[in-house]
Amino acid sequence: MKKIFILSIFLLLISSKVVFAKSDVVKLSKCVDGDTAKFIINGKEYSTRFLAIDTPETKHPKKKVEPYGKEASKYTCDSLKNAKKIVLEYDSNSTEEDKYGRKLAWIFVDDELLQEKLINKGYAKVAYLYDDYKYTDRLKLKEKEAKKSKKGIWSDEEYTDDNNLLDTILDKIFSYIRKEIKSML
Repeated sequence: MKKIFILSIFLLLISSKVVFAKSDVVKLSKCVDGDTAKFIINGKEYSTRFLAIDTPETKHPKKKVEPYGKEASKYTCDSLKNAKKIVLEYDSNSTEEDKYGRKLAWIFVDDELLQEKLINKGYAKVAYLYDDYKYTDRLKLKEKEAKKSKKGIWSDEEYTDDNNLLDTILDKIFSYIRKEIKSML
């Protein structure tokens, strides 16, 4: 009986998928906008794009300032400046950098996921999903609640379901393409 118990525990341990996410404790260097900031990691400054969200533009060279963009930027900057601890967590299903050389990460401010807080306030939408990321189900749930309550961007006509439908379709297409490419490698 004891051997069966030990064998069962062993099989459970080897069959379970344990994922240890890589992370960095960082210091804020500079606020950029609602979904981008610069952090000091091991003495070097890195621009970091917040994984799986998009906030309205405030500094895009070809776009005007979008509704709730300033609010999103202010909220992000205030959250980061007032944080006692900031941790960047890298998702194992994402590249560590985007095509612009920015780090891609989950941002934890005093142990709370900043992306989730931005979505909850209606300052961000779930976007740029190219794979199954660790916290996207949480974010999608908060987004659904924010939409229902017409918080922030969801009170503006620019963010109607028609616009989100296009984003959703594009996200699914890119996710499919990425998975196909990964399977070929």
